[in-house]
Amino acid sequence: MVNITLICAAGMSTSMLMQKMKEAAKQKGVEVEITAMAESSYATYTGHTDILLIGPQMSFIEEKIRKQYEPQGIKVEVINMMDYGMMNGAKVLEDALKLIG
Repeated sequence: MVNITLICAAGMSTSMLMQKMKEAAKQKGVEVEITAMAESSYATYTGHTDILLIGPQMSFIEEKIRKQYEPQGIKVEVINMMDYGMMNGAKVLEDALKLIG
């Protein structure tokens, strides 16, 4: 099981993308747990994360998040702006899974 967490400013837009990603995962038969939340909530999140995806509007925190979480073995990436805008859950899921090989 791969655990993917999406973060953005308020967690609202990533929640919509999360639903699209879950639908794509179900169609592909991929076992993933996907969670979305505000960036400010992630520091206290107690769930497991393998892949942490940042909403493109929050790309300015990428370096800080990488320094903080990649040493813990969490893959960090900013979501492609086009895929995010189009709510292309299948593509975002595909890109995320490539991060762990």
